[in-house]
Amino acid sequence: MTDVAPQHLRKKLIEVSIPLEAINVASAREKSIRHGHPSTLHLWWARRPLAACRAVLFAQLVDDPSSWPERFPTEEMQDAERRRLHKVIADLVPWEASTNERILDSARWEIARSVAWGLGEEPPESGDGAAVLDYLQTKAPPVYDPFSGGGSIPLEAQRLGLRAYGSDLNPVAVLIGKSLIEIPPKFAGLPPINPSAQGELRRGGKWNSRGAEGLAEDVRYYGQWIRGEAEKRIGHRYPKAVLADGSSATVIAWLWCRTVRSPDPSAKGAMVPLVSSYMLCTKPGKTAWIEPVTDPDAQDGWRFEVRMGKLAKAEEDRLKLGTKAGKGQAFTCVLTGATINRSYIQEEGKFDRLGVRLLAIVADGGRGRVYLSPNAQHEAAATELDKEPAVAEARNSFLSPATPTRAMITGGVCTAYGLRTWGHLFTARQLVVLTTLSDLVSEARAKAAIEARDGCLPPDDRSLRDGGVGAEAYADSLATLLALSIGRATNRASTLCIWNQIGEKIEQVFRRQSLPMVFDFPEGNLLSESTGSYIEGGVSWIEKCIAVAPAIGKTGIVQLDAKKNQYPVRPAIISTDPPYFDNIGYSEISDFFYVWHRRAIANLWPDLFRRITTPKDDELVVLSARHKSRDMAETFFMEGMGEALGAIREASVDLPVCIYYAFKQTEVTADGVTSAGWAAFLQAITNSGFLIDGTWPIRTERSGGLRDFNSNALASSIVLVCRKRSLEATVVVRAEFIRVLKRELPQAIEAIRKAGVGPVDMQQSVIGPGMGVFSRYAKVLEDDDSAMNVKTALSIINRVWEEIENELDAAFDAETQVALAWFATYGFDKRKSGELIMLANAKNVPSGALFSSGVFKDLRGDAALTPRAELPPSWTPLSDKSFTVWECVQHTARVLRAPDGGGEAAARLVAQMGSKAAEARALAYRLFEIATQKGWVSEALIYNELAQEWPKLEDLASVAPGRSSTSAAQTELF
Repeated sequence: MTDVAPQHLRKKLIEVSIPLEAINVASAREKSIRHGHPSTLHLWWARRPLAACRAVLFAQLVDDPSSWPERFPTEEMQDAERRRLHKVIADLVPWEASTNERILDSARWEIARSVAWGLGEEPPESGDGAAVLDYLQTKAPPVYDPFSGGGSIPLEAQRLGLRAYGSDLNPVAVLIGKSLIEIPPKFAGLPPINPSAQGELRRGGKWNSRGAEGLAEDVRYYGQWIRGEAEKRIGHRYPKAVLADGSSATVIAWLWCRTVRSPDPSAKGAMVPLVSSYMLCTKPGKTAWIEPVTDPDAQDGWRFEVRMGKLAKAEEDRLKLGTKAGKGQAFTCVLTGATINRSYIQEEGKFDRLGVRLLAIVADGGRGRVYLSPNAQHEAAATELDKEPAVAEARNSFLSPATPTRAMITGGVCTAYGLRTWGHLFTARQLVVLTTLSDLVSEARAKAAIEARDGCLPPDDRSLRDGGVGAEAYADSLATLLALSIGRATNRASTLCIWNQIGEKIEQVFRRQSLPMVFDFPEGNLLSESTGSYIEGGVSWIEKCIAVAPAIGKTGIVQLDAKKNQYPVRPAIISTDPPYFDNIGYSEISDFFYVWHRRAIANLWPDLFRRITTPKDDELVVLSARHKSRDMAETFFMEGMGEALGAIREASVDLPVCIYYAFKQTEVTADGVTSAGWAAFLQAITNSGFLIDGTWPIRTERSGGLRDFNSNALASSIVLVCRKRSLEATVVVRAEFIRVLKRELPQAIEAIRKAGVGPVDMQQSVIGPGMGVFSRYAKVLEDDDSAMNVKTALSIINRVWEEIENELDAAFDAETQVALAWFATYGFDKRKSGELIMLANAKNVPSGALFSSGVFKDLRGDAALTPRAELPPSWTPLSDKSFTVWECVQHTARVLRAPDGGGEAAARLVAQMGSKAAEARALAYRLFEIATQKGWVSEALIYNELAQEWPKLEDLASVAPGRSSTSAAQTELF
């Protein structure tokens, strides 16, 4: 049978090479960015890093230089152009570049150039940012993400100057996307409409008109107005604390513990505390803790006292246990020491027989937190609200839907303890304050609408949902953003929050993608401006995000089911991050926010909030609780994902489709990287008529030691690069598939290495070109004429890759082959010389040559590879008339890390290696694999670093003055 070549289309950069290490470094660093980062607008789970989204979109749209042989006729010119484009991406991916217009304009021009060349045109001048932006909005294909989630992909498409669209089934995700991507451009450049800002403008003040800063300023103003109005109405619900000197102080948080009736009869029915830790603050010099005191005159015969000072380690360890019975599931009775089993607590909770008691009060002491013992006044101020009609109304109405059960999410579920509705997750005071704040959103909207009419908005009475851009739409936008601030506040205003003893702050509910039971929790003062407050925890974060939002171009985020998506914008370039097989159902946990958003702005977005809870039946996830069995759940996912991918195929332009996949429950077997979800997802893609021709591993976690390459050398997610498979694709047999794989994979592996993909990422990267061969065919037939599945194909790809790597060994010079065989067995350890002689004879190399070359050390009866630390510092390829590939690798690794070395010194060596430079790079990968298999982590890290740095060294070498070859006539470069 004949080969079926992929469709003859212009290759994009992402199909050939991307600067993976630069993207991974920026993606990992991004996790530490807080203020202004779009992820802080509102919580959404498993967001892809903006750096990765930005880089992938750029590489998806920019042509690979091989697509233009008339412009880049030689391989050397193409490599040079790729390196230049890699540098553009490396400059583009850091967080700081996201607001740097010079860098963004440069990237936008590169995209415009590819678009223009494809249309037979020339792009606008590179320095004319406005013209380039207009060209992209007019001529470039729109970007569409059918699983837009938190909006990272459409946001980065918008930042790159492209028309950005997205959709999601979940209304919380849609609301986030609209707030981040769709709303800011509508009001970009406008000044704030609030009376304070307008008064300043009337007095001659000026507004700089950058982006959506005016909108952000109004978010701050009206958020403060809501807080001020709430203070007037319910401020008395937050009493002041009295300090030791008699002065009053604002309470930052009240710390509570749950209580249960002691099962020990001798406790006489007393309610006793369930405390996970008695420690309040573990900062050096500020240690504070709680001591339980038995007191017959106190409620239930015990009370708490707050103490400060120094603690012995043993005493601190005791206090850290609270009333827990060691590290097990049980607690102990504070009165009798009797064991209180979790099953008993759960049973009591299901009958609503758990109580609460105040543990401590955290107040603002001016120069830091002050911890105070509980008192009756503060306890009563909170508990008496349980009788408020508004509390019962909230719990019986919009907060009455059930919380997720254990079958729906993993990581622990509070429902086992009787917290069975959303209303059970909040104290009475939290409900009073949160409902007050929610109701004030409507009042703030009405106030803003009146004040917006006096501003500079166009005359337009349409609402925001109807496409308005006037006062009504502006007020709708403010209310939408303020509703998000309520959602943010609830994440730190629930009985599932915890107190951070080191940071002295309230930690959010969703520390994980679950709702685990919490026995002692902080209740923040929502009307303060400290940790867990409405302003600090809600409004200020949203203001910062909107102030730096791109706020450009044509955009749109809508609610659609990906399986039934007809794509209102088509044809489009698709880049998306779909659900991951057996991940959790986000619809279950997103109801935590949905119920509050719905209360605040359901009238503004009636279609979005028409349900009591978020839609679940159509959510693409393998969740047995929604189906009769695991098999039925998997079938639902596969069929649904197939429908969604089929819709993507129909809507996409003739450009690569990029699909993100996150590994979960991954296994590394003898056949390589496998997992049920990974294989199933790839199967769904190939079944949908796609050809997979790239897999780029994106990392969001950086490890200093990469502790276990064999089991944990996996990326956080894989970017799959897909094309539409040719309708003329043929059927081949297994042997033909393997033959083509062996022929094409070596060149693909070399291209991946040239791109700077480190050895640790090779296994996942090689899957791309391997699957490219497999998925170009309509079918690959097994010996029994059944169709080969993806799991089998992955196994074959990994085996062929291994064979190719082993064949490389035979291509090295004889001395290097001996050194490689020795290293694979002994590392740098010494052994008897006879063993070296046997290896040397097998390769027909005199053992003396191995010593004279400096590859091995002669230890008088013993032999060993020469350690890098003992290599001669003056060595260069030019000074060594018969240098080996082994020496090239070891000396370059040594120089790269030497105090007097570094990148430029190492590049000088690479420049002098000539044709052996490519072999040296390949050897670095091979040595990494051996070191990994042997568990030599520090050695593996050296070769991984060297391989990743190699393209940079080649770049430095290529521009070195007087670059020359290794011929006899050459003279020294430096």
